[in-house]
Amino acid sequence: MEKLLEMAKELGHAIQADERFVRTQMAQNAADEDEALQALIGEFNLKRMAINAEAAKGEEQDEAKMRTLNEELRAVYARVMANESMSAYNEAKTELDKVTNAIGAILNMAAQGLNPDDYDEHSCSGNCSSCGGCH
Repeated sequence: MEKLLEMAKELGHAIQADERFVRTQMAQNAADEDEALQALIGEFNLKRMAINAEAAKGEEQDEAKMRTLNEELRAVYARVMANESMSAYNEAKTELDKVTNAIGAILNMAAQGLNPDDYDEHSCSGNCSSCGGCH
């Protein structure tokens, strides 16, 4: 087992050295430093808190106010997602997730006794619960 854990650590270091990981980290830092994006995220969180407070009123909640708050929340969310820093982060994170999902799928295949060399990125999502079987 020690050898497997050491190999997993080596894989972890290799992931962190990969350009997709580095790009994701750089994009996350840029997003964290983007004052306009952080202001939008703050506004989003305040809207969400207002929705939660109104929902907590139970039967006494104001349905018109809830609709307005939800519309405002969706509008702020759209602005957050349209922000250039957020867009760059999401794109980088998606690429990194593809790699980490593929790694997980290969490990799951091996743990199930399947040949890891049979992994095909176009046919395996890595989520075996929805899988119809490998090859």
